[in-house]
Amino acid sequence: MKKIGSFTNIIFTSFKFKLEVVVFLVFALAIMSFKNARSNISNFNIKDSIEEKNTSSKIYSIQLNQMVVPFVQDYVRRQGKELEQMKTWGRPYFRIYDKILSQYGIPKEMKYLSVIESDLRSGLVSSAGAVGPWQLMNDEAKKYGLKVGKGIDDRKDFYKSTIVAAKLLKGLYDEFGDWLLVIAAYNGGEGRVRQAIQKSGSKNFWDLQYYLKEETRTHVKKFIATHYFFEGSGGITTMTAAETRNYLSSIITTQSLSEEELNSTIVTEVNGRYSSSVIANSLLIDMDEFNKWNPGFDKTLAEGQKYLMRIPKDRLMIFESKKGDILIESIKLLLEGSTSAK
Repeated sequence: MKKIGSFTNIIFTSFKFKLEVVVFLVFALAIMSFKNARSNISNFNIKDSIEEKNTSSKIYSIQLNQMVVPFVQDYVRRQGKELEQMKTWGRPYFRIYDKILSQYGIPKEMKYLSVIESDLRSGLVSSAGAVGPWQLMNDEAKKYGLKVGKGIDDRKDFYKSTIVAAKLLKGLYDEFGDWLLVIAAYNGGEGRVRQAIQKSGSKNFWDLQYYLKEETRTHVKKFIATHYFFEGSGGITTMTAAETRNYLSSIITTQSLSEEELNSTIVTEVNGRYSSSVIANSLLIDMDEFNKWNPGFDKTLAEGQKYLMRIPKDRLMIFESKKGDILIESIKLLLEGSTSAK
């Protein structure tokens, strides 16, 4: 009887083990199928969201140019995991960038240029000799007062190198007035961008890109893709100057203005740290009316962007004649505000 009982136990144990193995395999296959399904859903959403946001001409103007959509899809698919991790560990560096870029009137989103330059690695050295998170060359660093040599290299310092990068970006934007061309010039040099403009007869990046090196063309597209990943959309720094003007114009024209207001006002482009309160006071415009006509005025200019300002037609000549004084007074007010804030 003991032998029979022992034999029965062996059979039962063997059956139990096999059953556990089958259950485990079924569970594992289910998990794998779920992961694959989630992966397919993720890829579909990336593609679908980009395409959906580009079907409408109105939405397209604030999202992505159709010419870059396939690149963004592929780039996000390949780099998405690393970029997602960077959202966490890169937070301290992004805070530094946001503060400094804003101080120099540069859109905060330009911080993503450092992502594609160096992956936020302070010790990165390129084959051309560029160093640090913003990949600054030796001459550029010394020109703006950074210490390089004898065991010291300020290009590796996130705070100091960002100040220099902000100054370089500001200078490039002052020349080209287009953030995509700024990115191209930062990578390939302003001389090559000037040549591309001359050869193509256009200042539109999508027209002149083929007169730039492939590395530079790809650099600009990587920036757009990275911006899209972190921000969930395109923005001022991913559009050409013409697209930006159309976008800002659409913001203004979609406001609920009466026919009388539209007929009695005019739009003029401004660029610089103008203050809405100083303009309104100088032109004797009611502050509430000015804000209604020009939503987000101060914020847009503070981010280094141009603005299509709406004012009464009979005040345009006054503004043009006094714009220099108005700008000086605006900057003075800004500095006084910064001082009092401290």
